[in-house]
Amino acid sequence: MSSADNSRAEIVAAVDLGSNSFHMIVVRAVGGDIQIIDRIREMVRLGAGLDENRVLSLEARMRALACLGRFGQRLRELPSGAVRAVGTNALRQARQAGDFLLQAEKALGHPIEIIAGHEEARLIYLGVAHSLAAGNSQRLVMDIGGGSTELIIGKQFDIKRRESLHMGCVSISRHYFPDGAITADAMRSAELAAALELRPIRRLYRQLGWQTVIGSSGTIRSIGEVVQQAGWSREGITLESLRRLCEALIAAGHIDKLILAGLSPERQPVFPGGVAVLLAIFRALHLEKIEVSDQSLREGLLYDKLGRIRHEDVRGRSIYSLCARYHLDLQHAQRVETTAHKLFAQASQSWQLTRDDQREILCWAARLHELGLTISHSQFHKHGAYLIENSDLSGFSRPEQRLLAVLVRGHRRRFPLDAFESLPLIDREYAKQLCILLRLATLIHRGRTTKARPDIGLTVKENRLKLTFPEAWLTKHPLTRMELQQEKRRLGEAGFILDYND
Repeated sequence: MSSADNSRAEIVAAVDLGSNSFHMIVVRAVGGDIQIIDRIREMVRLGAGLDENRVLSLEARMRALACLGRFGQRLRELPSGAVRAVGTNALRQARQAGDFLLQAEKALGHPIEIIAGHEEARLIYLGVAHSLAAGNSQRLVMDIGGGSTELIIGKQFDIKRRESLHMGCVSISRHYFPDGAITADAMRSAELAAALELRPIRRLYRQLGWQTVIGSSGTIRSIGEVVQQAGWSREGITLESLRRLCEALIAAGHIDKLILAGLSPERQPVFPGGVAVLLAIFRALHLEKIEVSDQSLREGLLYDKLGRIRHEDVRGRSIYSLCARYHLDLQHAQRVETTAHKLFAQASQSWQLTRDDQREILCWAARLHELGLTISHSQFHKHGAYLIENSDLSGFSRPEQRLLAVLVRGHRRRFPLDAFESLPLIDREYAKQLCILLRLATLIHRGRTTKARPDIGLTVKENRLKLTFPEAWLTKHPLTRMELQQEKRRLGEAGFILDYND
């Protein structure tokens, strides 16, 4: 690899498609640190474009696509592996958003993942933790977004507890300040609504405790700017400064009449909702003061992306933890994984399985294929798929987690064509191919023997597969031959042709 290629490999970018604003950041990795070389933020208000049926309005779509087109102009020259783009609460909530997502990816020029709230919380904490001085104290990190609020307790880079709550500056402002009027009753109702979301977790969080509290996100940074420029707090945000800010909002009476130093016009429409949420958090968790961080989700995305490039992928740790939690037979899983990897290598060129993430997801599925045995042997492939899809797997996007679940669901018995319909259209064909490789690997090792399996050749061309066994091997293993006959029939029903030598 040339020096130019090396420098390119260390340039990475993150795109955060938030409910209120979209962010893009491009950095150069230098040692263990990052140097920002480009940064863009645009107020898109995607969450405000969701109607009562959670369908995105045409106007919101157009705003988003125009913004992503501008981001794409900057990012199009970067290789796909150097960019990670994620959608958060608004895209999690949106219905029938498949067509929009395809348009968005085309405008950006890179894939977009929709991440779950717990994964959003992990990435936020990762971003904030990198900005803090080393220490052994326990921290509470909070982030108020447009449609969700994340609360995380951790120590150094280890997370002890994380929650993603269904409230944010956009959603609360829309419900309690719809016409822009700011009254004492509206502010009280908004704060009570936020308090109800906090009620199930407040006791547990107070019991876990913390020594420092850090707030991130544009909402909290804006509040910090306002209270400091008004002279209500010398640094950070205090409970008293929040009370005074709340009084100032009510005195103004309307969003259009807010004249506060440090508050930008674009932040103004959703500012009262953000203040109400933060005040509710202060009171529910008995806070007196919080610090304000400049880093958040997008910086977390960058550090996570750099970890993947340098083979420090948190997803691998998530898979290991799941295996340990359910006491899987790791030696058997390793044998299946090794065979699946060999089959992948033989099929990759003809099937154009050229991406590292395709190989990784197959190997992870091999490790987890017996996960459902912890519930019951009957239908254990379905139980395993359910556990994977509904577990909290750090580092995985929702589509990645669903793909992993579908592979485990399809590794035995009937080939479940209907299950692949739940995947994005662009992923379905290669997902079926990975599933077939997993099925063959598990079939070969069904006897669970610790003896080495023979070298088995695999050639593929479109929907045709040919397995080549050593001479007379199948004659000596009639059970495997019978299973191959069953597999040939099952794959045939799914449109694939399996041949093998006797």
